[in-house]
Amino acid sequence: MDKTKEAYIRSLIDSLKDVKYIAPDDIPNIDLYMDQVITFMDKHLTSSKRFSEDKLLTKTMINNYTKNELLPPPNKKKYSKEHIYLLIFIYYFKNILSISDIQNIFNPLTKRYFGGETDIGLEDIYKEVFRLQEEQTDALTKDMIRKMTKAKESFADVTDQEDHDFLTVFAFITLLCFDVYMRKHMIEKMIDQSLMWEKPSAGAASKKDSKNEDKMNGNKSSDHK
Repeated sequence: MDKTKEAYIRSLIDSLKDVKYIAPDDIPNIDLYMDQVITFMDKHLTSSKRFSEDKLLTKTMINNYTKNELLPPPNKKKYSKEHIYLLIFIYYFKNILSISDIQNIFNPLTKRYFGGETDIGLEDIYKEVFRLQEEQTDALTKDMIRKMTKAKESFADVTDQEDHDFLTVFAFITLLCFDVYMRKHMIEKMIDQSLMWEKPSAGAASKKDSKNEDKMNGNKSSDHK
């Protein structure tokens, strides 16, 4: 891995500390209409977009989340703080989990904590999870630096510099992908073993998941790219 690429990767890792998350205090105390919810999410999560034209949330997405029971219906077309908390969780979860897996996590979550009928509410849960996430940022960046160092040491027997640069970057990407794969595998096993209190939906086929994924994102068919 040449010094230019290494410096660029280090800058990417360092920039992770600047990725913005929606802090509990950022969430309005008043109920919002759908357009206001979309504007709020887009404003606070812009830094997480890969491309500037990406849509973080649309009306179709919100309607489909409600239709598929990921999100409780609004009250007189207005969404509460609790709805916002769930939408934020959905935004992050859907990048790595299937819709059926998210349903199996959210069903007990909303039944127990949505609506303010218990001592612990979604606001309390969001605040605690947000605190845990903030604590992990430094550990995450250090782990990425460690993986990059490990990747730099790989393919030591490759003498061609161009090949070596390519392969060490490939090794780094592979290490990151394997890390994501193992964490995703762990989450799926926890869901499959009913660790979220409720038994997962029986026979949730991957084809069904694929169709649901497209519906969640406002696509018309599973072939949409």
